[in-house]
Amino acid sequence: MNHAAEVTATKLMGPEPSKYGPTPSLGFNGSTPGPLLKVRQSEELAVTFENRTGEASSVHWHGIRISNGMDGVPGLTQEAVLDGADFDYRFVAPDAGTFWYHSHSRSWEQVARGLYGPLIVEEITPPDVDADIIVIVDDWRLDEDATFIDDFDGMFHFAHGGRMGNYAKVIPSQSSVRRGDRVRLRLINTANARVFPLDLTGIEGKLVALDGMPLEHVENFGTVTLAPAQRADIIADVADDIEFSFWTGQDDYALGAIVVEGSNPSPRSAEILPLPSNDMAKPRGEPERREILRMQGGAMGGQHPGEDIWSFNGVSDLPDQPWLKAERGSAVQISLVNDTSFPHGIHLHGHHFYEVAEDGSLGPLRDTSLVNARESRDILCVFENPGKWLLHCHMLGHSATGMKTWVEVT
Repeated sequence: MNHAAEVTATKLMGPEPSKYGPTPSLGFNGSTPGPLLKVRQSEELAVTFENRTGEASSVHWHGIRISNGMDGVPGLTQEAVLDGADFDYRFVAPDAGTFWYHSHSRSWEQVARGLYGPLIVEEITPPDVDADIIVIVDDWRLDEDATFIDDFDGMFHFAHGGRMGNYAKVIPSQSSVRRGDRVRLRLINTANARVFPLDLTGIEGKLVALDGMPLEHVENFGTVTLAPAQRADIIADVADDIEFSFWTGQDDYALGAIVVEGSNPSPRSAEILPLPSNDMAKPRGEPERREILRMQGGAMGGQHPGEDIWSFNGVSDLPDQPWLKAERGSAVQISLVNDTSFPHGIHLHGHHFYEVAEDGSLGPLRDTSLVNARESRDILCVFENPGKWLLHCHMLGHSATGMKTWVEVT
């Protein structure tokens, strides 16, 4: 079955409360976040992107193991879509899970201004829940009159942790639930740079998926840490208002809530089980290759040979030749080494990879891995998707100023 949609990126004027003036922003189909795009696993999604923003843009389908020409990266997989032009994206969604879409042209500004939205790929047999709720987590850098502070190209943000907002909240797709409901919460961090250590109260349940990929065994959860672009799925039973907050390092910051209204007369008591697994290639034995990807630069990061603020292995921005060339089906273990003073969320397009534990065992599948300052993390990827794939920091200002490269799967 083909699912067709149309998303038009436009300039928006937000609501005008008496205390504030309008907030000029960007959005898809008149809103930010953009409309929910939903497709069943293994079915095709066709989307016509109409660019009416006043500048070039494109759409990246984050986390989807997509055909390369549909990946939405100007200069690597397509030309940027000029203002006034359209582009048809068409792809099969092979994996069920929680994904999202966002601009990949001047993304450090266009995403911050609102060009993003949720993309859900439904399981052929979805889990039995009373409510399936998308929870967007974001922050905004706003002036006293609620307009955006226009420092998107600020060198301070580029060289430090990224452009972080002074206002943050959750945007749930549903505002209320019943006490006793079993809910699926799909958490998506759409922020430009902020790592959210999320605390949730009012529910009891299990973590069932990360970055769209089901966990082999469901897990208890406490604080759910999400780097920019990361996602987490939780299935839980509602005991009270579901409240979201995070610790800023100085205080507990309330992000919002989904309130309880009424009670479920027949609450579920069945055990929360793992979601159906996606058809992912698994490595066989030892990886064929081992590589090191070293993050360098930034404030307090010391000298590096790259030509911009940040670099991978001493090279800033996209090189003419791929950093890594891998044969289709080969397994490569990559050590992500962070020699900088700031955390980075490293995202690989077109693939998921295993995070490798210290004992060498394979952890969860991710498409974005958080590597804290002066730390390292090993990942193992079976490169099965042919094409040219971007590999970059999803602190979007870091990517804009050098921390990106590409791999080619042949």
